[in-house]
Amino acid sequence: MNSQFTKIVRILLGVILIVFGLNKFHPFIPLPQPPEAAANFLNSMADTGYILTVVAIFEVFIGFMLLIKKWVPFVILLLAPISLNILLFHLFLDIPAIATAIVVVALNVMLIYKYRQNYSALFT
Repeated sequence: MNSQFTKIVRILLGVILIVFGLNKFHPFIPLPQPPEAAANFLNSMADTGYILTVVAIFEVFIGFMLLIKKWVPFVILLLAPISLNILLFHLFLDIPAIATAIVVVALNVMLIYKYRQNYSALFT
């Protein structure tokens, strides 16, 4: 499980999650204005007062755990529904910005596949 490829994928995914998670707290990466439907959706989530904050905390936590290589099989499973929702958000509401979502999902799927033997007890 310590192949160079797995290490690169794990670190790359961790860095992406930390950067975009921290960007939700204090925007330091200028992001393009999303289409109206996507902006309305994001504004309604922001109006709840907690959803975007919780997602950002999870992203930073998961990214940090991936970087220090702790609980990797667990945190990539935690990331699965988050990454799927990121992909679906961009697929249905903001197609032009879908590239990062595809990268996150692909890296997550690669890591889940690499750690698949850790999940065998879940399916017996």
